[in-house]
Amino acid sequence: MERIVRPMVTEHTDVRQHILDTAKPIILGKGFSAVGLNELLSAADVPKGSFYHYFKSKEAFGEALLDSYFSSYRLRLSDLLSSGGGSAGERLMNYWQQWLDTQASDGTDGKCLAVKLGGEVSDISEPMRIALARGTSSIVELIAGCIREAQQDASLPAEIDADECALTLYNLWLGATVLTKIRRDSSALEAAMTTTRQLLKQAP
Repeated sequence: MERIVRPMVTEHTDVRQHILDTAKPIILGKGFSAVGLNELLSAADVPKGSFYHYFKSKEAFGEALLDSYFSSYRLRLSDLLSSGGGSAGERLMNYWQQWLDTQASDGTDGKCLAVKLGGEVSDISEPMRIALARGTSSIVELIAGCIREAQQDASLPAEIDADECALTLYNLWLGATVLTKIRRDSSALEAAMTTTRQLLKQAP
C-alpha cells in the first residue's frame, strides 16, 4: 500500500488549503464516497471542528476540492500553453503529450480528478456536478485560446473552428483516459494522440 506523507502544518499554513491538498491524493486513489471524514481528518492531522469551520458538509468539501483542483490546473495549463518556446501549435501538442504521459502512468501523481469523480459524483451531488462542468469548461476555453493563437502564428490551419475543435479534443482525451483506467493500458490515449494530430493536421 502506498504510504501517505502528511504535509507539515504550521501556524502559517492555510489550514483550509492544507485539508484540500492532503485529501486530493487520497480521493484520487479511492474515490469520493469511499473516503470517510475520519480518514481525511487523520491524514490532515486536524480536528473535526477545523473541518466544519471551513466546510459545511462533505459535499461542500467536495465542491471546494474540485474548485481548488481546477484553479491549480488552469494556472499550470495557462503557463504551458503561453510559454516554454516554440509555436502555439507545438505548445498545444506538448500538452497532449504530457496528458498521455501522466494518465498512462501508475500512481496518482498528475492524475485527472475530473475523470476520477465525474461518473461518481455527478448523479449524487448537483453542486459537485456544477463544479465539474464549470472547471472542465474553463479548460476547454484555454485550449480554444491556444488554437486561435496557433492560427495567428500559422502553426495550425486557419479553417479549424477553435471552440468546436477544443471541445472535441477535450472530450476525446477525457474518454480515452476513462478507457485507459478500464483497460489498464495506454492504447486509448495513443489512439487519441493519433486522432489529435489528424484533427490539427500535425505531422507525427
